Formats: sequence, C-alpha cells, structure tokens
Amino acid sequence: MAASVREKQTVALKRMLNFNAPPLKNTAAEPVWKVLIYDRFGQDIISPLLSVKELRDMGITLHLLLHSDRDPIPDVPAIYFVMPTEENIDRICQDLRNQLYESYYLNFISAISRSKLEDIASAALAANAVSQVTKVFDQYLNFITLEDDMFILCHQNKELISYHAINRPDIQDTDMDAIMDTIVDSLFCFFVTLGAVPIIRCPRGNAAEMVAVKLDKKLRENLRDARNSLFTGDSMAAGQFSFQRPLFVLADRNVDMATPLHHTWTYQALIHDVLDFHLNRVMMEEGAGAEPSPAGARPKKKSRKTYDLTAADKFWQKHKGSPFPEVAESVQEELDTYRAQEDEVKRLKSIMGLEGEDEGAISMLSDNTAKLTSAVSSLPELLEKKRLIDLHTNVATAVLDHIKSRKLDVYFEYEEKLMSKSTLDKSLLDIISDPDAGTPEDKMRLFLIYYITTQQAPTESDLEQYKKALLDAGCDLSPLTYIKQWKAFTKMASTPANYGNSGVKPMGLFSRVMNTGSQFVMEGVKNLVLKQHVSETESADWSSVTSQETDDYRYFDPKMLRGSESSIPRNKNPFQEAIVFVVGGGNYIEYQNLVDYTKSKQGKKVVYGCSELFNSAQFIKQVRAADCSDMMLL
Repeated sequence: MAASVREKQTVALKRMLNFNAPPLKNTAAEPVWKVLIYDRFGQDIISPLLSVKELRDMGITLHLLLHSDRDPIPDVPAIYFVMPTEENIDRICQDLRNQLYESYYLNFISAISRSKLEDIASAALAANAVSQVTKVFDQYLNFITLEDDMFILCHQNKELISYHAINRPDIQDTDMDAIMDTIVDSLFCFFVTLGAVPIIRCPRGNAAEMVAVKLDKKLRENLRDARNSLFTGDSMAAGQFSFQRPLFVLADRNVDMATPLHHTWTYQALIHDVLDFHLNRVMMEEGAGAEPSPAGARPKKKSRKTYDLTAADKFWQKHKGSPFPEVAESVQEELDTYRAQEDEVKRLKSIMGLEGEDEGAISMLSDNTAKLTSAVSSLPELLEKKRLIDLHTNVATAVLDHIKSRKLDVYFEYEEKLMSKSTLDKSLLDIISDPDAGTPEDKMRLFLIYYITTQQAPTESDLEQYKKALLDAGCDLSPLTYIKQWKAFTKMASTPANYGNSGVKPMGLFSRVMNTGSQFVMEGVKNLVLKQHVSETESADWSSVTSQETDDYRYFDPKMLRGSESSIPRNKNPFQEAIVFVVGGGNYIEYQNLVDYTKSKQGKKVVYGCSELFNSAQFIKQVRAADCSDMMLL
C-alpha cells in the first residue's frame, strides 16, 4: 500500500486539526492557536499517532476531555473530535449555551445521524450561536492504528464487541445485529481512510460471514450514490491504491483458539503478555529502592511509570519482533556504544585543557575543537539515545523477571512442540505438578493448548488425572468446560486445526546459556529459535483468490453493483495487498507471524486487524465468562 494505514490516518487527523484544510508546508508561519476537545474514543485514536509536542506544533494549546470541567476561553476556536453519541451531543449543546469558545469546529469520529444534527442546530439557534458553529464534519476515523500494518477497532467499551459478547449462548438476534453493525461501521471507516474498495473473502457459517455480508451491503450503498460516494472524487485521489485493489480476508476467532493462549518469545508479544501494555504505552510499577524503610516508618509507595513505544524509537522498530534473548543482547550492545561515545566526549574535553604554545599542540587543539563541536552538536541525539536505552533496559528487565520467575521459556518450548506435533521430552503432568513452574494460569494455558491441539482426546481417566493436578496447582477449571463444548461444537476432534504445518520448516529448538557478562544475566533462560505458525486463514488467499483451499470461502465485490454472488466474475490475478481481520479479537503473536510470513513473500503487503486486542489472561477471562453464561442457561 503506497502509504501505510498509520500515515493515512495521521494525515487525516492533521488535516482535521488544521480546521479541515491541508496543513501548510511552510512551518515558519505561526499556527492558529486553538483548543482540542475529545472524548475517550477520540483520545484513543489520537494518542498512538500524535505526541503532545506534535499537537503543540499544530497550535493545540490545550487538549481536554469533553466531559471534564472546562472553563470558558471566549477568544479561542475549539476543535471537537468525538463520537456522535446522545451523551456527547447533549454536552456539545451545553457548551454552545454556555458560550465557552469563540467558534466551534465539530468533527465526528463516525457519521452523525440527521436527528442528532438537528439537535445541535436547535441548541445553536436557542443559544444564538449559529454563526459560531463554523464547520461540521464526519471524519470516518473510527478505528485505532497501532503500527504501520496493524489496527484495532476500539479500546473503550471493547467488551461490547468482545469474543464473549459475540459467543454468548443467550445472545438475542437484535444484540448480535448491533454488535455486527458496530464492527462494520469501524471497518467502513477504515476503508474510507484507506481510499480503497476491497474484494472481500470469508469462511461460511460464523460471525466473520455476518460482518462480510453487512460490510458488502454498506460499501455497495455508498458506491451506488455516486454524488455522495466517499470512494470517488478528488479527495480520494491521493488515497488510491495502485491499480490493485486489496483483498480483505475475514476470519473468526473460533477457528483458532490455541494461539491466543500461547506463551510467546518475541519482545512486543511478551510485553503485552506479562506487562500492562495498551495503545503502545507500557505502565510499570517501580520499587522505591532496595533499602528497607526505617522501623515504624510508612512503607514507600511504588511509583507507576509509563513508557511510550513509538514509531520514532528505532530500537523498538528493529527489535519488537525479535526473540527476547536477541533483544537483551542488543540492549547491552546499544549501552556499550553509548558509553564509548560518552567517553569520547569526556576525552575531548580533557584534551581541550591542553597547555603549551608549540605548533603541534595548536594544530591538535584546532583538530579537537572541530571534533568537540561535532560531539556537542550530537549531544541532543546522544541524550535521546540514553533515554531509549534506559527505557528498554527497564522494560526488558521487567520482562526477564517474569520469564525467570515463571519459567516462561519452558512453557514456550513445550507449547511449540505440542502445536507442531513434535516429540515431547517431558510429560505434561510433570510440568503441571511442578510447584516452581509458572502460575496456575500458565499451567491452565498449557493444558488448554494440549487439549485443543491433540488429535486424540484424552480418556476420561486421564482427563480426571489432569483435572486433579490442575486443581492441586490452584487452577480454575471453568475455561476447560467451555473449550470442551467449543471443541465438540466445531467438531475439532475430527479435524483439528493445522497448527505448525504452514509449509514453513520449523527450525530446531536449542538451548544455551546466554553470556553472563551481559547486564541481562540470562542464566537458566533458554535461547529459543522461533518456529513460524501461520494459521490457515492467514496463509490462504495469497496465490490467487480462487485457490483450492479457499474455494468454499464466500466472495464479495462491492463494486459489482448488480448480480448475485455466484454470477460475479472473480479476480483471478494474484493479490499484492491484503488485510487480514479477526472477528472476536486478536493478539501480537498472530500479527508477528503475519509480518514474518510476509517477509518471505516478495512484493506482498499485508495489514493485520482485529476487533479488539487481548493477551491470554484477558482471553481466558472471556472464556471463563462464556462458561459462566452456559452454566446460568443450564
């Protein structure tokens, strides 16, 4: 895709913050000072893309939440960026009545209905503020971009479109329709921002198919109204793909339940699994120091520290998909390089105090002056480098603590063997019974992966033995009850998912102790090489849309305004650009697998999307909730 999803959404936001006019190239001109008012949804969309400094450079002096207490600033224009909800519209009307700002630029994240627009108009008339409502725009930005090639639908209220919400056994048709409409609205916004009408493929008989049917209908309706279509005209010219249209593959979470439970070994996925990581921001508790508090004194509070892992962080961009031991080595190398540069600056400083008037000393002085000038000019860069090294040292150390205390390398290696049907060197019961190996949740995850991926379901007596060991380890067995029902329902026992057989030869796992001289002492932590697992959904559809494996997938082309699905002529050319979207939630493991898989496909570009992003703890919580719903029904 010519420009990435992240770039396109950033451009759209910058245009909005410049009163919906293209930002001026001449940065010397002082921007118009203004305030930005957003709701939680708007905040989540902006925060991974624009820093506070970038907002300030665009003239945003204040950014405030819509429902916070705000003082009037009568001589300043206000840009609103909010969802068109009843509650938000009422608050905007209240702002108009209270004459809070000089002028109002109303930008709605998703399309506003006519009735709500009339409510604003009535409030503006009553408050005598019609002339102050300068512009009203539908922005179609109702999705969150986390990477150049990754997006999610929402972070606020994500439980409304969660795996549990979609798979509740007592769900009504009206509720399901509302969930599908919410997902389709966000996907429609995504394609408007991308400036492309996709060809849609999906498997039959699940939530992914419902989303595909509704999205196809919504795109068709928009294309049919040529005068108001969002996919024609000058505004979309810059956003067009080459001559190729993207392939949009919808998948259902129920197709692969093992991957979200998998212990991972790459940096980004590990951070998401073991730390508090949301919208590219890590929140960590830091101890107040090793010294114990004096007797009788109040214990020192742990401070919470936040770190942003952004596109500008070169170390993060290079290593987020790397196996953790490589990251630990790289942090150490970066630290050594930084110290060498710092020592060079100190050395030059001491030489500058050179005494003596001989020619050699003077020529050396002028030579070193040039070097020092260069060193001083690179000082801001050096300080930024130091900040990033400190950031990754702290984050990697926190991850390493989890790996060591929970033996995550052992779990990762064992699960890889389970998923690729390799020979196991240790019995599952031994790991579950080992009190030093991981938390109860780690043991439950391991057993669920075994249960999902095994060709032959364990006998009742074996299952009872496993259950007893799990209960003794302190595990909650409710997720197992749900997985058993799910497996029976999807007939997974007879056709288990094709884990590990993606056509990529798995590299042999090996173990070696890391260099103990490193700051990250990786003793006892295995240096494991990743195998590549690409689910069938992700690997299919690359060669051509009519590949044998996906012949049964439904095919939608919204540009074909007439004709039934069977009569639509199918595109037989190989696709260059694809978007894989998982209905029911996704994770960084799948994203990384897809990134690695695409690297081996020359000239192919792929974007990963999901309705929500969860780690295994959040996924197990949803599975447990689904089981509780079942129990209530019984």
